[in-house]
Amino acid sequence: MQRGEVWLADIDERRPVVLLSGDEASGFRAMQIVAPAGTEISGVAVEVVVGEPEGLPLQGVLRVALPRPGLVPCTWLVTLAQEDLTEQVGVLSPAKLGEIEDALRAGGLEQAAHQAA
Repeated sequence: MQRGEVWLADIDERRPVVLLSGDEASGFRAMQIVAPAGTEISGVAVEVVVGEPEGLPLQGVLRVALPRPGLVPCTWLVTLAQEDLTEQVGVLSPAKLGEIEDALRAGGLEQAAHQAA
């Protein structure tokens, strides 16, 4: 299991995730792929589009909320055990991983971006 792989994971239901880092002992740091916002969110969050080129049957996004006073950002970052990962469905390109790292930095999640690098 490597950084940039796209897996289906059992979280509260079966959801696609992108592995950012981790190992069997400490868990895999991942980010859930969610539906696009469907509305203008610039200044509130950054979305990185993923879809068929990454092995997914439908288009989705990795969404990172931008820090703002009085707002608790939601980023969809999770830590998963190996048994939570059920099926590998794709791999991100280095360019797409770079987009994700940029989004994590913009969201003030330098630690997650550093782990992804």
